[in-house]
Amino acid sequence: MSTKENDKRIELLQGTLDLLILRTLLFGPAHGHAIAKAIEFNSDAVFEVEQGSLYPALHRLIKRRWISVEVGTSENNRRAKFYRLTALGRRQLAAETSKWDKLAGAIARILRPAEQEGKS
Repeated sequence: MSTKENDKRIELLQGTLDLLILRTLLFGPAHGHAIAKAIEFNSDAVFEVEQGSLYPALHRLIKRRWISVEVGTSENNRRAKFYRLTALGRRQLAAETSKWDKLAGAIARILRPAEQEGKS
């Protein structure tokens, strides 16, 4: 992930890129460039995934069997690797999403304790 020179961009917490890749692949197989662009687009350009971060993450997810890879042809008729979410990856996505929700809730309670009062 990169902040470039844009104040709008922020660094991701370690492990978050894996979650974002899994979530992106929930919609169907995609090649690396498409995954990076989808994350950038869906984050309103807050996150920019650089190749130096993306491809090691994809290899890590393949090794864990959370995604699979197959060779195909991209939309511009180039040979490309397409990554697909596996059943194990779907289960991991659900588990990681639950962990993220708990983490985000805990951080919100610390940063904005007054807003949390009255909520049960």
